[in-house]
Amino acid sequence: MTTAGELHKRGVAALNTRRYPVAASLLRRAAVAAVAAEDADRHARVIASQAFLDYETGSIEDAFASLERALAGDGLSGDTRGVLQCQHAMLLLRHGETAAALEAFESGIRRLEDPVELARALVNRGGVRLAQGQPREASTDFERALTLMTAAGRTDEAVAARHNLGYASFLVGDLVAALGHMDASRERMSAMSPVMAATAAQDRAEVLLAAGLVSLGRRDLAAAATDFGRHRLGQRRAEAELALARTVVVSDPAAALRAARTASRRFARVGAESWRVRADSVALVAAVRTGRPGRSFVQRADELEAGLRAQGLTWGAHSLHLTATLGQVRQGDVADARRRLRDARLPRRAPLAVRLLDRETRAELAAAQGQRAAAFGHLRAGLEELHAWQSSFGSLDLQTNVAGHGVRLGTRGLALAVESGRPATLFEWSERARMLASRVQPVRAPQNPEIVAGLAELRDGVTQAREAELRGRIRELAWRSDGSREVMDPVSLEELQGALGDETALVAYVVTSDRLVALVVTAARIGWHDLGPRSALDALLGGLLPDLDMAASELPDPIGPVVRGGLVGRLQQLAGLLVAPLTGDLGDRAVVLTPSGVLAGIPWTVLPGFAGRPVTVAQSATTWLARAASPLRTASAGLVAGPRVARAEDEVTASAKEWPAATVLTNSAATAEAVSALAASVDVLHVAAHGQHSAENPLFSGLQLHDGLWFGYDIDQLSSVPDVVLLSACEVGRSTVRWGEELIGMATAWLHAGARCVIASPAAVADQAAYDALVAVHRGLANGLAPAAALAAAVPAPTAERPPVPFICFG
Repeated sequence: MTTAGELHKRGVAALNTRRYPVAASLLRRAAVAAVAAEDADRHARVIASQAFLDYETGSIEDAFASLERALAGDGLSGDTRGVLQCQHAMLLLRHGETAAALEAFESGIRRLEDPVELARALVNRGGVRLAQGQPREASTDFERALTLMTAAGRTDEAVAARHNLGYASFLVGDLVAALGHMDASRERMSAMSPVMAATAAQDRAEVLLAAGLVSLGRRDLAAAATDFGRHRLGQRRAEAELALARTVVVSDPAAALRAARTASRRFARVGAESWRVRADSVALVAAVRTGRPGRSFVQRADELEAGLRAQGLTWGAHSLHLTATLGQVRQGDVADARRRLRDARLPRRAPLAVRLLDRETRAELAAAQGQRAAAFGHLRAGLEELHAWQSSFGSLDLQTNVAGHGVRLGTRGLALAVESGRPATLFEWSERARMLASRVQPVRAPQNPEIVAGLAELRDGVTQAREAELRGRIRELAWRSDGSREVMDPVSLEELQGALGDETALVAYVVTSDRLVALVVTAARIGWHDLGPRSALDALLGGLLPDLDMAASELPDPIGPVVRGGLVGRLQQLAGLLVAPLTGDLGDRAVVLTPSGVLAGIPWTVLPGFAGRPVTVAQSATTWLARAASPLRTASAGLVAGPRVARAEDEVTASAKEWPAATVLTNSAATAEAVSALAASVDVLHVAAHGQHSAENPLFSGLQLHDGLWFGYDIDQLSSVPDVVLLSACEVGRSTVRWGEELIGMATAWLHAGARCVIASPAAVADQAAYDALVAVHRGLANGLAPAAALAAAVPAPTAERPPVPFICFG
């Protein structure tokens, strides 16, 4: 006959893996067996397990009543009372009563001697500490529990403890460690039960959202909520919906508002009033962010804030208080907002998101009071805090993604800088607010054999499902490289002027929500140009890249001249807006451009006024000056021709003749391994191949070689990189714009890896036009011209009679 202890053990295992019907049957049998055996301790423990099951399946009042009866029983050991108190604490936690839960855990843990029971209690107390915004203290509990469970051979429970340790790492801000712990436990957790799989997916999705992968994180959270609903777990479904609302409340407040209100209704249906307070708080934050908080929103915020503080949810309370204050400022109630903000003293250990919100709110209040200097001070301080975190990541993909956390500060700084009318201020914020990732000092990560193997497998050709799996794995492995933790201070306007010389001008284009402004900086003077409303620019940019692609194709007469003539007209209009007003300041100087992200697809080198002039498109003046500080290496060249590209072999062969000696790879010799070796050994690299831009993850953009695509991720695996890279491939000069200003693509990947400049096109280029231009560029480089000057001499002005040649020098 199966004993009560064995039945209970099996029931707890089913309960822990969320197989609730199985757990219910086993626990009923265990209770009967314990009574028959007159085992009071075992019976009390079974009741504790049944109480948790009742709670999870919606019988909340029954759960608490059962535990109270068990705790009132006589003849229980100290260890059993400790277990009952910890189970009571767990139900309080699930009910949202975190302060009472922590107190109950403290009492129970003091009584526990059994290492497994102690480990379970530590895991659950860690959950309370997470809810109260104490992730470091929670990590201590999870690490100790992991050690105890591993020593006891409790594999599944050790896995769960490690997953929780990953969630604590996420709340500390260590996204790399979070994913490492979660990935190490995900497969085992997913195998335990569908509900455990949904739990793992929900927590991991929150990490992805924090890492800026909004679409992927939202998809996984929505799937987790659906899975919980399928198993009739109303509260857990609501928790997943609340997690979604909380994590997108800034990036998509309308969606957050819908999700939070849905979660609130579900919490109300299951009687989880403390959780409902959390959901209503997020809903109010979302409403303020949409600009429609409703009447009496401040009073409602105060009520909800008191509810959060009663639960020990300090950071949620701070966020609500700050957001309500921000709403007051935006509605013009400055005096009361000032009073409320004076009362909001934020502890230094607050999470980054709360600290950035504090800076945003204080900056808005200062600006509303006409204290622009103070507003800039808060915005700078917030961005510096973001950079300190951002620089802990070595991955360009992750650096650009997490920049989204600072987009509000950067956007506000730019708008205030335009309003200031002061050139030094506008230049400072054109550097601070855009390309946040470019300020992080890059670090060369050691080659990762697993990434190399994954990229090779992708090249070999795999099923669609395997391709998705490999891409996700490669991306997350790349995230694990450590950052430099060093951030470049932005160069000042005075420093830039001192470094420019008489032959170069820098143009900083700033695009706000409603204006277009350009700052022209030369060694002698500074010109501020208000170029008009943004709407005029938007009208000209729509459809520009498709027009460039069409003009590059082989079109018969009379269609070709008409299409190309239309493009020439559009380019003239763009030049009239962006270039013509600046020519008086520019003179005949070479130009360095730092354009806002919305201008990423403009073919600058073929715009009238810039055509024939050396033009370099830089991430920022700061990075451009840093790269210009060392001499350009052009002593050796390597050239590669990919398959099935008309004239590619002719192009690289003719270009190679411009050098005293050059290595050329064509046909079957042009493999990924061979090209990687060549790239690491030459100063100038030229690849003529079909290109592919991946908007979903730009580092999976690539060049088609003999054995498959050579990806942006391959660049990170090189031991060294060329100073000059020429990419004769359609699309690979394109960039995906993240968070308004963060550009990422093949060109950015090369620059992040250490290249000095990249010559590439954001659009298609006709084969003959590419051949003529790039052979001429090599001639110029071999004769000592700078890359931008060599390109300027090689690219003709566009006409209706010939295809455009929109190569750009990025650097």
